[in-house]
Amino acid sequence: MQYRCSICGYVYDDARESVAFADLPEDWKCPWCGAPKSAFEPVGEVPPVKADTAPPVTPEAPPEVPDASMTKLSAGQMAALCSNLARGCEKQYMPAQMSLFNELAGWFTRHMPRVEDATVEAVAAQLKQDIADYPLVRKTGEDQADRGAQRVCVWGEKVTRMLQSLVGRYQREGDALLADTEIWVCTVCGFVYIGKSAPELCPVCKVPSWKFNKMDRRKQS
Repeated sequence: MQYRCSICGYVYDDARESVAFADLPEDWKCPWCGAPKSAFEPVGEVPPVKADTAPPVTPEAPPEVPDASMTKLSAGQMAALCSNLARGCEKQYMPAQMSLFNELAGWFTRHMPRVEDATVEAVAAQLKQDIADYPLVRKTGEDQADRGAQRVCVWGEKVTRMLQSLVGRYQREGDALLADTEIWVCTVCGFVYIGKSAPELCPVCKVPSWKFNKMDRRKQS
């Protein structure tokens, strides 16, 4: 039996290992990305996607005015959007456009209001909802044959699952999780890694360690 890490793709093969996957201790972690045992899934088992959950497509012409159901993005969401567009421009060798999007991302970041009621529980709930939404988002990209969107979905879901794993560990271990270690973030896909040094290759997008940024520790006043 084989088991694949849902975050980085590492495969644990019972036939090649001295210990069966089922007999591994519950605190065992993925040797590539550090994900917990619970992040592994049997190879060949793919969760079904409900096609009937997609909203109906209507042939109506786009409205001349914004739809009332559209959501206004917050400053934080705009900062993330512009930052991702800047990275897309970098990959397309468009330095001028990349610089402009980075400038916009910086402006929105400086104007983000402080979140007074932020809790670890709220972050955990949002990550759980994000993961539940990915099958529909992924199917939309497949229906439109948009390879770029499909890649973003693959990377995004893996990064989100890793964040969910880290938040779960923080809820159980508290600040001990971050003691005597560093936090590293991949500047390409957003993968978060906790360790003394960045991984040699990003488990998600496979870029080298120099593409990781070390996060500064900021004390709350």
